[in-house]
Amino acid sequence: MHDGERLPVFPTMSSSLPPLRSPLDLERLLEFEFVRATENAALQSLQWLGRGEKELADAAACSAIYGVFDILDVCGKVVIGEGIKDNAPGIFVGEHLGTWKPGAPRFDIALDPIDGTTNIAKGTPNSISVIAAAQVPEGAPSAMKNIPSFYSHKLAYGPAVKRALKHEGDRCLLDMPLKEVIEFTAKALDKHVRDVVVVTMDRPRHADIVRQVRATGAALRMITDGDITAAVAPSLPESGVDLYVGMGGSPEAVLAAAALKCLGGDMDVRMWFHSEEHRAEVASQVSFEEMTQVWRSDDLVKGESALFCATGISDSPLLPGVRTTGHHVETHSILMRARSGTMRRIHASHNLDKKIVPLRES
Repeated sequence: MHDGERLPVFPTMSSSLPPLRSPLDLERLLEFEFVRATENAALQSLQWLGRGEKELADAAACSAIYGVFDILDVCGKVVIGEGIKDNAPGIFVGEHLGTWKPGAPRFDIALDPIDGTTNIAKGTPNSISVIAAAQVPEGAPSAMKNIPSFYSHKLAYGPAVKRALKHEGDRCLLDMPLKEVIEFTAKALDKHVRDVVVVTMDRPRHADIVRQVRATGAALRMITDGDITAAVAPSLPESGVDLYVGMGGSPEAVLAAAALKCLGGDMDVRMWFHSEEHRAEVASQVSFEEMTQVWRSDDLVKGESALFCATGISDSPLLPGVRTTGHHVETHSILMRARSGTMRRIHASHNLDKKIVPLRES
């Protein structure tokens, strides 16, 4: 250290500054249990990588997640779960996870034991196991929103674009032509339009998005599945992605919203209907105003609490996949919390001769 140079001083609980929150932060004490669940789900589903059995892979991941929560003292309610779109094996909306002992902290939980089941079945990249959670404040009914439509129109962006939007009057990007959105993003990031990278899923319904992006001269990247990682990517500087846009699963929107709340990015989300029958079904449950409303991360995950963790199964822009070497397996996970603003990347080595993965047998 050079003469006169001072090390940074961080506030402590004993400093003269008032504490920002209670020193007993139960979310902080439990956060690694959530990532242990995604690690175990990745380990259990690895045996099905490339074997063409996405339901069996999903069932293995669900069993591993159940196994962790069966011994965890929380009152967890599944707000976003499996089985909505594709008759998956579980875990379903409304299920209880944890021991539910009296006095245990309440959490709303959103999860996808495998985001990218088709990918894992084919042995292709971009499959992860992911869990998001929010601690429910005392007396509050919930902390997470469940969007009733199968799909939502989503546009995700990073912190710099969020700040620029706030400065410009907080316009809704979904209501702007995509050309203007890309130009706005380029200005916020101090880039040329041609250097803006936009990600969308390779789907027939996105043909107009593809046409509009290419017409601007911006760079286009298309993915086959797994739009949670794509929606989170613009908020990760090393990802090389600036925008994600497309019509994807509504449950995945809530999971991504939890991550964006932790990272300081955001997304615009509105219900999107793949058929008139489904539109009519949703219309019988909610008002027209809600069907056309635009939500952001704070609307989907309410309050100051948000936790997001994911473990790679096959390689994705967010995380490397599982690696096996002899009797050891390496996993790569990401863990983040909104309250502290901390993001951790966890590289773990599991000794298969000693590793015990608790499972719930079906």
